[in-house]
Amino acid sequence: MRPDEYESHDALGLASLVQRGEIKPRELIEVAIAQCERRNPAVNAVVIPMFDEARRVSEAAPAGPFHGVPFLLKDLYALYPGVRTTNGSRLFSDFVPDHENEMVARYRRAGLVVFGKSASPEFGITTSTESVLFGKTRNPWNLEHTAGGSSGGAAAAVAAGIVPAAHASDGGGSIRIPASCCGLFGLKPSRGLMPFGPDAGEGWSGMSTAHAVTRSVRDSAALLDVVAGADLGAPYAAPTRERPYLEEMGAKPGRLRIALQTRSFNGSDTHPDCVAAARDAAALCRSLGHEVDEAEIAIDAAAFGRASQVIIAANLRASVQDRLKELGRELRDDDLETGTRAMFEAAAGADAAEYARSLRVIHALGRQVSRFLLRYELLLTPTMGTPPLPLGRLALTNPGVDFLRDLLQTVGYTQLFNASGHPAMSVPLSWNAASLPIGVQFVGRFGAEATLFRVGAQLEQARPWFAKTASCA
Repeated sequence: MRPDEYESHDALGLASLVQRGEIKPRELIEVAIAQCERRNPAVNAVVIPMFDEARRVSEAAPAGPFHGVPFLLKDLYALYPGVRTTNGSRLFSDFVPDHENEMVARYRRAGLVVFGKSASPEFGITTSTESVLFGKTRNPWNLEHTAGGSSGGAAAAVAAGIVPAAHASDGGGSIRIPASCCGLFGLKPSRGLMPFGPDAGEGWSGMSTAHAVTRSVRDSAALLDVVAGADLGAPYAAPTRERPYLEEMGAKPGRLRIALQTRSFNGSDTHPDCVAAARDAAALCRSLGHEVDEAEIAIDAAAFGRASQVIIAANLRASVQDRLKELGRELRDDDLETGTRAMFEAAAGADAAEYARSLRVIHALGRQVSRFLLRYELLLTPTMGTPPLPLGRLALTNPGVDFLRDLLQTVGYTQLFNASGHPAMSVPLSWNAASLPIGVQFVGRFGAEATLFRVGAQLEQARPWFAKTASCA
């Protein structure tokens, strides 16, 4: 198979070739490895190759819906037995798990063949994928710009044509932000829809979840079909779907009431390119028969900012302390990056009562967003408040005063829905004058992934993006 033939298929398309006997899983893996060897030096997306393991596994890959399809796991709490999981941190650089997550097991049972792990910033706590351990992950559309974070390695690999889809996770926008930066489709599921076992019940006290970045909407739907659903012992679960998400492709969404908001929830500025992209998407939705009105969700940004900081820092501190206990030593100066160390130390200043109050803040936001969405089926916003920024600005080693400003601008539209638990997707409908992708975000009612997939497929048909390819230059 030629590289251009490989890149002309989405994940389900490649699986179809395997199912029809036109290519064998081992041959498909060899094509993906060749793509990685050709493209990865430019983008630095795949940081832990698993080529020999993938060759071995491909010989007996299950005949599931993704039989033989090459796949990447994000190097952040996605455990694969016998393969390093570093979480982008020097502290975990030699951590090798002896078991897999339930999520990973479900991916593998669906026939996906993992041939590497994609880059993440340290512990996923910034929105650009840069780390001291692995270096900078570059945006295939412009190598001097960020691919987003924290699933920037996954997004860069998909946009560079290494894989058609890749695992990703999202605690403040980490699926949607890289999807926006790299011109991809990225959906964050409802809280409780994805399995977290066997080692955890939730991520970041329910604010974090996982799914994928993809080139096609149908791949995202099919991947969610094979993984979604609470695992044994889960503390809570999202509503179950009425039928497979893949069957929503082509289903009529009907005339939907959509709210348009172009002012960020945390008060950060929004770049004119991002406002223009959202307004253009609103016009497209109107042309498709939907009703779009301007409306806003106004939140207490200061209270939300403090609550999310307390929750994320507390979870980070617990992870670091647990690792140090395993290693039997104290924290060293070179264990953590500057920004990570600051967050680790900041967590010591919050007590248990403030943590409990922080949980009440995010739960109240969930109720507020749900009340707003009684009036509208969807909320439309820019995905980010800025086009992809130059590399270095959002690195955890950047001590500049502009770091927090830039971080708030990237999460100003996404983070609220991690707190509220609502499903949200970034759709690649616009590119700016600098040829950088500008995503737009649609937020649905809790458990209404089906509506998002129907609208995503409708937008994909109305304004196709699959043929747009990055130059990796």
